[in-house]
Amino acid sequence: MARGLAEAGQPVLVCGPAATQDQFDFVAAGARFRPVEIPASPTPGDARAVGVLRRLLAAEQVSVVHAHGLRAGLVAVLARPAAPLVVTWHNAVLAGGVRGALSRLVERIVARNARVTLGASGDLVARAVALGAGDARLAPVAAPELPAPRRRRAAVRAEFAVAADQPLILSVGRLHPQKRYDVLVDAAARWRERTPPPVVVIAGSGPAYLPLAARISAARAPVTLLGHRTDVADLLTGADLAVVTSDWEARQLFAQEALRAGVPLVATAVGGLPELVGDAAVLVSPGDVDAVDAAVRGLLDDEAGRAELARRGAARALTWPTEAQTRTQLLALYAELTPGPAGPASPDADTPSTGRR
Repeated sequence: MARGLAEAGQPVLVCGPAATQDQFDFVAAGARFRPVEIPASPTPGDARAVGVLRRLLAAEQVSVVHAHGLRAGLVAVLARPAAPLVVTWHNAVLAGGVRGALSRLVERIVARNARVTLGASGDLVARAVALGAGDARLAPVAAPELPAPRRRRAAVRAEFAVAADQPLILSVGRLHPQKRYDVLVDAAARWRERTPPPVVVIAGSGPAYLPLAARISAARAPVTLLGHRTDVADLLTGADLAVVTSDWEARQLFAQEALRAGVPLVATAVGGLPELVGDAAVLVSPGDVDAVDAAVRGLLDDEAGRAELARRGAARALTWPTEAQTRTQLLALYAELTPGPAGPASPDADTPSTGRR
């Protein structure tokens, strides 16, 4: 969005933790950047972030403030910008206890104070409406396409010593309890008895690494934790099956990458995944080892079924919004909120309205 707005001649100011500029380089995309250190969880540090953001917005000619995520949304709400506030919800609140209660309070405050709430998936839109959002719309976020693979299938499989007749099962994502890789590990432990046994690899890093490694060892599961990888396109080239076992996802990146690559997918029927994949994946209940086991076995034993899922996946991927379409939708919203020549550049007048109000 920063790049697209800048290319359209619109001034863009990005405010966020300094680490985000280091990671994404908004300045190179044509935006200006100002550090606002928003804590990951509600803390007294929010007051400092609110003060900094308030001063930055007061010094600018701002047409629209667009916050991404509940934490940024809360800071933006408390800064009380004069410009219309849009907040995109990217994640559901899954935590329990005091932290979960605080997060649900943040949800309510943000929902009731944003001019427009955008949800990355339909369940997030419904949640915002239930909490009092006056205008909530679906705004699916386009996933960037992977680069072309740099290695052939045989070379990728050789890295993991996968025989020609041996299945390679792949999952990619942060090693976090939400991803429920424990379910995949427990199912994989049962596959040792298959002939030949599949090889399971999980690419990603995160706080759940040590517990998962211990679980893999105790269960003697045929699972390898690869750590962070930058060659997901290559890994998909070598894979026979992709698996997502998360407790919740909006529009999970790896699920999109798998379908685009034509790799059959087993995924949990949670959050935005059913609306994302349609009939192009096998959906199972979250936290259900038996269901994952049965779904994977069924596909491994059904070559025609895998081929049909691969075909459906590639077709389904063609229906997803592109980055250009995502930008067009948001530009239309910005123009709606700031009518007149001073507002952001808008797309053609006959561009159809999208999303849900």
